[in-house]
Amino acid sequence: MKILITGSNGLLGQKLVYKLKNKLGKNLIATARGENRLVDKFNYTYESLDITDEAAVNQLFTIYMPDVVINTAAMTNVDACETDKENCWKLNVEAVKYQVNALTNLNKKNEDYCPHFIHLSTDFIFDGTKGPLDENAIPNPLSYYAESKLAAEKIVQSSELNWAIARTVLVYGIVDNMSRSNIVLWVKQNLEQGKVINVVDDQFRTPTLAEDLADGCILIAEKKAHGIYNISGKDFYSILELANLVADYYQLDKTLIKPSKSSDIKQPAKRPPITGFIIDKAIKDLGYNPHSFVEGIQILEEQIKSIQK
Repeated sequence: MKILITGSNGLLGQKLVYKLKNKLGKNLIATARGENRLVDKFNYTYESLDITDEAAVNQLFTIYMPDVVINTAAMTNVDACETDKENCWKLNVEAVKYQVNALTNLNKKNEDYCPHFIHLSTDFIFDGTKGPLDENAIPNPLSYYAESKLAAEKIVQSSELNWAIARTVLVYGIVDNMSRSNIVLWVKQNLEQGKVINVVDDQFRTPTLAEDLADGCILIAEKKAHGIYNISGKDFYSILELANLVADYYQLDKTLIKPSKSSDIKQPAKRPPITGFIIDKAIKDLGYNPHSFVEGIQILEEQIKSIQK
């Protein structure tokens, strides 16, 4: 199985590369804009690819004819999307259209070629009035980022390809160079430094370990699954509860955690208050089995220690 990943320098992209590169029967092509930022560069092919360049997408897909494309590349900074709508639309919508069109055209030229397109989406396409949500919930985006992700979903769903959409929630994990923060690191580092942190108590999520999300995508690919799948963690918490769990795990001072409201935080883009996913379909159809949030903290801590050695 020839698998091409877009966005391989990102958090999910890196996890997918490391999980797939040594799998028997898998031929992996990792792509991202610019140079390969992964520490381990063995057992897979890396190609620099700007997915907003239609000609480049066509050329690379024609060369490799991938059986599976897992599109993890996106502009995911919600506030940046609100202030830079042009680039948001290019990366999150037009780039998806280019990939879908390239695979569709290759399929038309060669009927034996039936590629599987797996696209990553988000809980932010919902308005946050209720949760956790199943795959049949009706989207109602609150931000430009959310609008772009929903528009991309529609492109994928209306295509003639065998497609799957993996929707996820609040992904956390560690990249090779520790250059990205996440809810666990943010709470841990601030509390270790004795800093007071304001944490919202009116936003609810099912946080997702990046390794679990990667496993979900791989299961979709291996089972050639079609349709929408909720791929998230299984625990439903407020952001405040998450911060307290991190403090408990590291035995840090919870009095430094101050509850606040979303309305107190001035951000360009609106966030849905309540989301989180029901993952029964992924468990039943795919055999998906995510870690608990506390288990996720433990996995991150082991990774931090191995990086610091």
